[in-house]
Amino acid sequence: MPVSRLYLAAALLLLAEACFAGIGALVKLTSDSASQVQVVFFRNFFALLVMLPWIYLQGAQILKTKRWYLHLSRASTGIISMYCFFYIISQLPLAQAMLVLLLSPFVVPIIARFWLNERPSKLTLFAILLGFIGVFIAIPLNEGPGNWLMLAIGLLSAVLVAVTKTTIRYMSDTEPAARIVFYFSLLTAIISFIPVPFDWHPLPAIAWWAFAGMGLLAAAGQMAMTRAYALAPASDIGMWTYSSVIFAGLFGYLFWQEPVTMAWFAGVLIIFYAGYVTSRQRLI
Repeated sequence: MPVSRLYLAAALLLLAEACFAGIGALVKLTSDSASQVQVVFFRNFFALLVMLPWIYLQGAQILKTKRWYLHLSRASTGIISMYCFFYIISQLPLAQAMLVLLLSPFVVPIIARFWLNERPSKLTLFAILLGFIGVFIAIPLNEGPGNWLMLAIGLLSAVLVAVTKTTIRYMSDTEPAARIVFYFSLLTAIISFIPVPFDWHPLPAIAWWAFAGMGLLAAAGQMAMTRAYALAPASDIGMWTYSSVIFAGLFGYLFWQEPVTMAWFAGVLIIFYAGYVTSRQRLI
């Protein structure tokens, strides 16, 4: 593979992860002015709006499916994970919140082992252990008992994200990417709207701009990520997926003056190494 092609793919994946970290920053920005119910709904609603032109270009045939139960299952676990993650963002520094969510790639092989009968190698299992160690090092749990609860909620969110990713792998034999993404956006928007009338209050203009920004960043991130993996295999660029935590640390420091500790840096380095190990491994 040409080096320039690999560099372009890595740059696109870095752009995608910057977009995803930006979504986290916007969620944190709206956490003081909007209820969590409103944040979850409008994040999904604006993402759906961004998806509609793409679906129009794909044609109506892209919507035909016989696996509604899998789409609904993925949307349900995705909604619960979103509530957990957005709560974590509102309670922890942005960099630490993003770090907890990055556990999901390490949980996927565990779930796939029991659901899809895929056996991870011993080195992959070692990398999974390293990933969890990195998170425990990066989050200062000794600062208060409340952080243990934050970690538990964050782990639940990571596990549910892993379940949704495994569901995608399970249904990808019949469901194209456009259909999977569209039904996820549609169903999560419908489900997350249910509690909105019971927890509604007026929103400032900045919240509406933030919600719109979430939709645009989600679309840009998905397109950049898709293009990156089209240019280069995941084994060559997959470790850059973990760069989102670096961007989160930068956004947290610039906008909220959140400190970045040496323990956090140490945890990030361990997770990067664990991600590198898993990206080089094949399931046997």
